[in-house]
Amino acid sequence: MIEARMDELIKLIDKANYEYYTLDKPTITDQEYDRYMGELQALEEKYPELKRDNSPTTRVGGQVIDEFKKVTHEIPMLSLGNVFNEDEIMAFDERVKKVVPNPKYVAELKIDGLSVSLVYEKGKLVRAATRGDGVTGEDITHNARTIKSIPLTIKQPIDIEVRGEIYMSKASFKRLNENGENFANPRNAAAGSVRQLDSKVAASRNLDCFIYHLPDPEDYNIYTHFDALKFMKELGFVTNPNNKKINDIKELLSYIDNWTEKRSTLPYEIDGIVIKVNDISDQQKLGFTARTPKWATAYKFPAEEVLTKVKDIIFTVGRTGQVTPSADLEPVRVMGSVISRATLHNEDYVVSKDIRVGDIVSIKKAGDVIPEVVKVITGRRDGTEQKFQMIDKCPICHEPLTRKEEEAAYYCTNEHCPAKKQEKLIHFTSRHAMNIEGFGDRIIEDFYNLGYLKDYDDFYNLKDHQEELRELEGFGSKSINNLLTQIENSKHNSLERLLFALSIRHVGTKTANILAKNFGNLDKLMNASFEDISNIRDIGPIIAKSVVNYFNKPENQELIKRLKNHHLNIVYLKETTSNVTGFTDKTFVLTGSLERFTRDEAKEKIEALGGIVTSSVSKKTDVVIAGIEAGSKLQKAKDLGITVWNENTFINELSKY
Repeated sequence: MIEARMDELIKLIDKANYEYYTLDKPTITDQEYDRYMGELQALEEKYPELKRDNSPTTRVGGQVIDEFKKVTHEIPMLSLGNVFNEDEIMAFDERVKKVVPNPKYVAELKIDGLSVSLVYEKGKLVRAATRGDGVTGEDITHNARTIKSIPLTIKQPIDIEVRGEIYMSKASFKRLNENGENFANPRNAAAGSVRQLDSKVAASRNLDCFIYHLPDPEDYNIYTHFDALKFMKELGFVTNPNNKKINDIKELLSYIDNWTEKRSTLPYEIDGIVIKVNDISDQQKLGFTARTPKWATAYKFPAEEVLTKVKDIIFTVGRTGQVTPSADLEPVRVMGSVISRATLHNEDYVVSKDIRVGDIVSIKKAGDVIPEVVKVITGRRDGTEQKFQMIDKCPICHEPLTRKEEEAAYYCTNEHCPAKKQEKLIHFTSRHAMNIEGFGDRIIEDFYNLGYLKDYDDFYNLKDHQEELRELEGFGSKSINNLLTQIENSKHNSLERLLFALSIRHVGTKTANILAKNFGNLDKLMNASFEDISNIRDIGPIIAKSVVNYFNKPENQELIKRLKNHHLNIVYLKETTSNVTGFTDKTFVLTGSLERFTRDEAKEKIEALGGIVTSSVSKKTDVVIAGIEAGSKLQKAKDLGITVWNENTFINELSKY
């Protein structure tokens, strides 16, 4: 009897949440809702053994975690390219039309929050994760459960992943700061809230979530993006009511003009308009670049400009040795962020704009991200301003600077410059390079000055200095062990990460991936000629010359040798395994709990052997790996006649390679 009443209350509360958040048509009063919730809480306190995992009372928070676990997205969460004006919107439309003659679009408000992936099994929320770097995010399930507009149970008992944006309304942001917090804008407040270890904090922040993307719509017999939005709403997710199907570019520009004017009337912040090709088959024809889908883009609203004073012009040294002038500004708020520094790019830029210390300048955030000086307000000068003078010596090592003929920038050519070395070390650990977490700028600076870090291979020697490191303030056994674990894990990265981490001039993430894929391993690349490299599509002579010069230097050859001695992986993993295993190009689905592996570990092993892991079972699935308590995915596999492995079979197959 008690259990039946609890189930009834859960249904009443879930129905009320669906009507309020998804349909925007509440049918019960707040007092009734509070009464149901109070009765359910009282019953759960009296009969804790009957409490459901997805009970709506979990929204009050209370779960505390030790740290955020890493989550690998089964389908990467790619970022969008940006356009900033009508000409660029028209150019995007023309690029689409070269592949799709008569495209239809969906236009959506670009919510200013943070992306989230929600995974449901049998209709129940089992995981929420941040976007992270697009491939790996952080598990924030304990905080997502506190967000009332995220359903804990959806309308159908299916396995599904959806993606959306967690945000904080303007009203909630205002209340938060009035209560003593000091967040710069709602986006920062939302991001800070979902990264709380204690879910009670997130629950108190009154966050919201709009859902905007279904990663695998065809698995549900859905063939347009707009139908996917409708389907997700029917399941109980909150989708933005201002989404609109667009028939042509004229209608699209009208939609953008309308919301550019009306954005201030919304109860939440938006920073642009997202434009997506509606037809899923058209999206597939258009495909992707290395970082972004070609079938979607984001129009960013014009940046706000404000006035402030240039207190000083300072110079910084980057990892390539480039010396860059920056304006030290009187702090000012721009587009919700407090700005005190703006790049001045190079000597020519400063001279052409005649920027002086003491000037009043107009600044904006280019693309709403990077602060830059737009113009000088010369009418505000009083004669005390100091003209700009480019330095001729490195501000750190004081060696002479060199300006290259084909560039506007000055460089410190001293290979032993401490600033260059520290910047390279910082870059080596960065997310898109070796991805070694825990090394902030200050830690690397301290370790450099103490002599523990001088070159890349020194990261792999830190294990020999554990006792000395524990003597440093703020470094206990746990933090040192975490750093060493991250360092050890980085040895298994694919080749393209190492190539980017080495700071080879002109080699960014995309170029590193192209080189790794074409040569397969580091030795082949090191022995490649200028012609071998420059003949590769998308690799020009400047890049080829830079790569050859880098690997021809004895000191770099010696560095590579030392890294090899530490057993760093030097092969392109996806390439080297793609034609030697029985996993190659086969599609796998994992379901249930495995005893020997976590879900992420099993996925990594499959992908390392050339397989593909997806989240849902379809006719295209080759193998379903079923663990303990496998559910609907296992049954669907049996219905479709798909090969099913248990964990022992999976282990036996892995052992063959």
